[in-house]
Amino acid sequence: MSSPNPFLEPGVLVRHPSQDDWGLGQVQTVAGHKVTVNFENAGKQVIDANVVRLTFIGDDPRGAR
Repeated sequence: MSSPNPFLEPGVLVRHPSQDDWGLGQVQTVAGHKVTVNFENAGKQVIDANVVRLTFIGDDPRGAR
C-alpha cells in the first residue's frame, strides 16, 4: 500500500494544515500511513496521513550542496 502523500519521505519539510503554531516540520520517518514529523514548536508528532494531509514545503535545504 502506498502513502496517500507520495512526497512524504524523511528529510522533506512540511506544515500541519490546522496547526500553524507548530511551525515548520521535518519528516523523520514514514511507516505506512503513520508519519513522524519533528516540528519547530511542537516537537515530534506522529501524524496519520489518512486523516491529515500535510502541506509540502520542500526538501531540506541542508541536503543541497
